[in-house]
Amino acid sequence: MLQSIIDRRLSGKNKSIGNRERFLRRYKEQIREAVKRAVDGRGIRDIESAEDITIPKKDISEPVFHHSPGGRREMVHPGNKEYVRGDRIERPKDGQGGKGQGQASDSGEGEDDFTFTLTKEEFMQVFFEDLALPHLLRTQLAETPEWKSHRAGFTSDGTPTNLHVVRSMRGAIGRRIAIGADMRRELRELEEELEARLRDAPIGDAASRLKIAELQARIAELRARVGRIPFLDPIDLRFRNRVRVPVPTSKAVMFCLMDVSGSMDENRKDLAKRFFILLYLFLTRHYDKIDIVFIRHHTQAAEVDEQDFFHATETGGTVVSSALVLMEEIVRARYSPAEWNIYGAQASDGDNWHHDSGRCRELLTDKILPLTRYFAYVQVAEEEQTLWQEYAQLVGVMPQFAMRKATEVSQIYPVFRDLFKKEGAEPRAA
Repeated sequence: MLQSIIDRRLSGKNKSIGNRERFLRRYKEQIREAVKRAVDGRGIRDIESAEDITIPKKDISEPVFHHSPGGRREMVHPGNKEYVRGDRIERPKDGQGGKGQGQASDSGEGEDDFTFTLTKEEFMQVFFEDLALPHLLRTQLAETPEWKSHRAGFTSDGTPTNLHVVRSMRGAIGRRIAIGADMRRELRELEEELEARLRDAPIGDAASRLKIAELQARIAELRARVGRIPFLDPIDLRFRNRVRVPVPTSKAVMFCLMDVSGSMDENRKDLAKRFFILLYLFLTRHYDKIDIVFIRHHTQAAEVDEQDFFHATETGGTVVSSALVLMEEIVRARYSPAEWNIYGAQASDGDNWHHDSGRCRELLTDKILPLTRYFAYVQVAEEEQTLWQEYAQLVGVMPQFAMRKATEVSQIYPVFRDLFKKEGAEPRAA
């Protein structure tokens, strides 16, 4: 009988989900490059929106097979007045390549590049696909633990979907053997005795005929009793048993430390905010159980909410160590390293009170880095001042510390990817 299966899942108008997913997988590298070009041309606040992606036609061309004429053939193409064998033909002039650029022309033909729209979810998936918090570990059981299902043998009760056929049939065979063992043994003995009497009994002996009739009746009774043993009984059924056990959770907290001192002009603050916006989108999209602590500092540091972190206008002098001291206090008070994966990200122009930069390095070495899985420093100014020089001493010595520069808007995205690429992943071109 012919059966038809109809997929009634909702999909976009005139779109094939399967074909779209295959296309995204097949041209993954080209889409990555297109997303990178799109990011360079859009504002940071528009990062979560959909995007029209253009892929050059040459990148999606398909190989084709055709019949060759075979052999060596000399051909004269009509209308050729310019070329002979061995000449190289130039590429089409501008306006004839199919990209819609250059001056108008009355000749030439081509094919446009392929353009399609990535949805918001697809764009963000490509945007963050090879990023992760470094050294993320599972910690102890949380107050509300995660649960994982484990196999725990077999049970006599359960749903039909969990029925273990082999184990059930094994139990049925054992039951039938145990119940019928004595009867089968007696049946074999009676059959052997009956066979011997039939072979050796004198003809016409009434006593022998009576004994034979008794044996045959008993054998019939035993065979009936053995036949009534059920092949499969409800007590034979065994179902797979699974139990839920608590497992450690990956709890993480990210400390965002931003310099808002007077030396941080609007351009530098914009660079720092762009970096933290990318970090915020990445964390909230990829991790369900993560806390984000925002700290702004000038001469004094303060824990603020998201709104104040990105939009408050308070400023002042520069004492970077105040933010590190506050971070350590918050960790000690609220985030035990035994339970939490602790991360830090700091953005500054590197301008600091000259007596304070050495203290910042000491705080990181002695107080902060021993508690954290990873700490990233981003300098939004080109000049290498005392803070950069002090922090540079930690590179290579403290494996959980990294530092980069980002002095232009176009550098924020590559620097962010470099700092938070997955462990073991190949670095992508900036």
